[in-house]
Amino acid sequence: MKALVTGSTQGIGYAIAKALVKEGFEVTVHCARDMEKAERIRDEIGAASAVVCDLSKMDEVDALHAKTGDVDVLVLNASVQYRNPYDKITDEEFDTQVNVNFKSTFKLIRAYSEKMKENGFGRIITVGSVQQYKPHKDMAIYAATKCAVVSLVNNLAKQLAPFGVTVNNVAPGVIATPRNEAALSDPEYRQKVLDGIPAGYAGEASDMAGTVVLLTGEGGRYITGADIVVDGGMHL
Repeated sequence: MKALVTGSTQGIGYAIAKALVKEGFEVTVHCARDMEKAERIRDEIGAASAVVCDLSKMDEVDALHAKTGDVDVLVLNASVQYRNPYDKITDEEFDTQVNVNFKSTFKLIRAYSEKMKENGFGRIITVGSVQQYKPHKDMAIYAATKCAVVSLVNNLAKQLAPFGVTVNNVAPGVIATPRNEAALSDPEYRQKVLDGIPAGYAGEASDMAGTVVLLTGEGGRYITGADIVVDGGMHL
């Protein structure tokens, strides 16, 4: 079976792509612009192919399906996050987050789900955020896009279930990835963050990968329309 994981050259996406390769999937690695990096990661994890697509540009989004062909598993992990107070967000930052985090998600699900419906099988997984439950004061638009995706997941899960296609969201909490590296390098801020996590520690990207593997396998066949929070209890 074939899988596409967006934003899979680092962090959570990388861990998911690597895990799916181990599960026997023919994985396409995706990067926004750097094909050399995508090909390097493809070779590193033993993926089948690599592709570049800037998800903030709708013409590139529209062309992605033709580049990859149909897949059985679509993992929409790529996102953009700007840390600015709501009254400092520029129009460009607003539009980029909406396009990458939400609009491209809708367009890609629409494109890839058609063949899944014909085949009577498909797994669509979006990657959300604990900010669906606890929005960060400096990432209001980012949090809003993640909430919008959950609403889309709920709607489409009901429509696609009769065709054997499941649609789920997995919401990470604080995960030790390059995106969070700078913020967590401040000892005072790090401790403040960890104090808000009942488990007491930041997760690893592999924690997210395990959840995605569950949803793509036989063990997840009866799960659809779910929002699985992987956050050590941070949202509680």
